[in-house]
Amino acid sequence: MNIADQSGLIVLSPAERAQAAQQVACLARARCLLRGRWRLRDIDFAMPDDPALLILLYFIPPLWMVAGIADWFCHRRSDIARTSGAKESWLHMLMFAQMGSALLACLFLEINALIFAFVIAMFFAHEATALWDVSYAHSRRRISPVEQHIHSFLELLPLLAIVLLAVRHWDAFLSLFGQGQTAASWTPQWKTQPLPAAYIYTLLAAGLFLEILPYLEELLRGMRKRR
Repeated sequence: MNIADQSGLIVLSPAERAQAAQQVACLARARCLLRGRWRLRDIDFAMPDDPALLILLYFIPPLWMVAGIADWFCHRRSDIARTSGAKESWLHMLMFAQMGSALLACLFLEINALIFAFVIAMFFAHEATALWDVSYAHSRRRISPVEQHIHSFLELLPLLAIVLLAVRHWDAFLSLFGQGQTAASWTPQWKTQPLPAAYIYTLLAAGLFLEILPYLEELLRGMRKRR
């Protein structure tokens, strides 16, 4: 709590001084980033203490992206442009839209019953599209054992993410079924404690360069071959 000394100056408590110092450091890092003078240690990725959140932020997304780009290489090796063609690539883009929209919702919005319902719906839609994809492709190109194994990662990692999300927001998850100590919230709300900006920028950039652009290239390659 702020107090005033005999001279009339405001004296901060130790906790307030620590908070002020942290805010000054954040502003200094922001100025360095805006001026293009930054170092890796200046970027605050805010490593969490919660193991579930740590896995959600720093294990599942990188592994999912590695599996995605590995799947793209398998498609390229099977000459997808000449075999199953652009139709399968469109299915891949649909799956990206399904999981991408769920990811964006979790990154920017408070986790409540609405978000759980949306994420679960997108998961089942993704599974249905994945089944459609394999059913269409298996008679048109070779799906190697390696590619099949990669598919298992792409299908189960989103499920793992939902389970960990439920662990961290148990009351919100239970409220989806009319249970728990809190009423279900069906209103989208921005996060009151946003994730670190550096983390979000890094994740979105990685998704763009490792997932979206390669699969767009695959789609365009298939459309050119169809002509």
